[in-house]
Amino acid sequence: MSSYDVIVIGSGPGGYVCAIRCAQLGLKTACVEGRETLGGTCLNIGCIPSKALLHASHQLHEAEHNFAKMGLKGKAPSVDWTQMQAYKDDVIGQNTKGIEFLFKKNKIDWLKGWGSIPEAGKVKVGDAVHEAKAIVIASGSVPSALPGIEIDEKTVVTSEGALSLGKIPKKLAVIGAGVIGLELGSVYARLGSEVQVIEYLDHITPGMDAEVQKTFKRLLEKQGLTFTMGAAVQGVEAAKGKAKVSYKLRKDDSEHTMEADVVLVSTGRRAYTDGLGLDALGVKVNERGQVVTDGHWATNVPGVYAIGDAIAGPMLAHKAEDEGMAVAEVIAGKHGHVNYGVIPSVIYTHPEVSAVGETEDSLKKAGRAYKVGKFSFMGNGRAKANFAGDGFVKILADKETDRILGAHIIGPMAGDLIHEICVAMEFGAAAQDLALTCHAHPTYSEAVREAALACGDGPIHS
Repeated sequence: MSSYDVIVIGSGPGGYVCAIRCAQLGLKTACVEGRETLGGTCLNIGCIPSKALLHASHQLHEAEHNFAKMGLKGKAPSVDWTQMQAYKDDVIGQNTKGIEFLFKKNKIDWLKGWGSIPEAGKVKVGDAVHEAKAIVIASGSVPSALPGIEIDEKTVVTSEGALSLGKIPKKLAVIGAGVIGLELGSVYARLGSEVQVIEYLDHITPGMDAEVQKTFKRLLEKQGLTFTMGAAVQGVEAAKGKAKVSYKLRKDDSEHTMEADVVLVSTGRRAYTDGLGLDALGVKVNERGQVVTDGHWATNVPGVYAIGDAIAGPMLAHKAEDEGMAVAEVIAGKHGHVNYGVIPSVIYTHPEVSAVGETEDSLKKAGRAYKVGKFSFMGNGRAKANFAGDGFVKILADKETDRILGAHIIGPMAGDLIHEICVAMEFGAAAQDLALTCHAHPTYSEAVREAALACGDGPIHS
């Protein structure tokens, strides 16, 4: 029986980061992973492969729509789907092998197999039982399906199947207008699929800034995606390589059907703790199946911790990473901290969408006086030169103190631009602090400065 200071169950972004940080802090560490490769959902069948396809399909879009405007003449490239899949798989391989290298570098043992916790202080992998002073559950999440819909990952697929379809579908139905559905929907729309999104609510991307939601939907419609809003899906029938989606419109209860070659079910994710033996161990879980933890990521069972998608909070890889580092610090006897008020979210379509902190709705509900600084990318020289003038930066600041409370960006490189605001918020900065900071010209980041100026006397270029 091998003995460790820490055993981490799961090698996704939360798990592998936690394991590496534990090792850096001098703890003898092992990580349990049943997949053939490390990296969890994110690196193998989630964030990384989807970004590869988003990048490839965006290059095609540029060639078809913008190259000629810049004097780059010639026939637009044709799509070799097999080669695009090979490129995606190569990207996955580079990243997963990178984690394996980091494990070796930090002397972390990879316990290959699926883990369970027979009792506190012990982790079973296959027939072997290992001892650990601390156990961290980082088992992640899986897609949550709608009742009555059978997933076959060929015709009716989750995000996993959508990344590896045998061919590009002529028509793709997407159930759910959240991040995953819109990202993969935009990939296939660029590759020539007719994409129809069916959403239960009356708006896309639930929880996002209302103005961003409207602008984002309009821009996606310009790109060819169509939306059926306020629709409750009743079922999906798959037969002979086709699928039929039946749904009711909530406004009048009328029944409708639509046919598609492939149906992508993207209705969120749920915590995955199957097979860990949490019931027998007595670990508390909430009504959503998430492991219940305290402010130090500890469960009610001494020595057992949990992080990432397995616990409450936004299901984001970087949230899991932050928690992984923080719980490692706690286990090592130090102080671990995550600022949940400054966790950015990003949608990697084109344009990108990002957000951090409060929305106007949340501030109104809290009765907090605020001001809005907004700047359109149409006023940004770099964006105009790059056919990327759609969208805006919006900064929300306290009306009295000018302290930045949140920000919402739709536009070029939004996922990178948001971090300037995240750093400012970590330091408790005012919008004026951003406004008085010199920004290089011409850059997209100038739009952030202009939005900060708009919280004061007004932007320069608008």
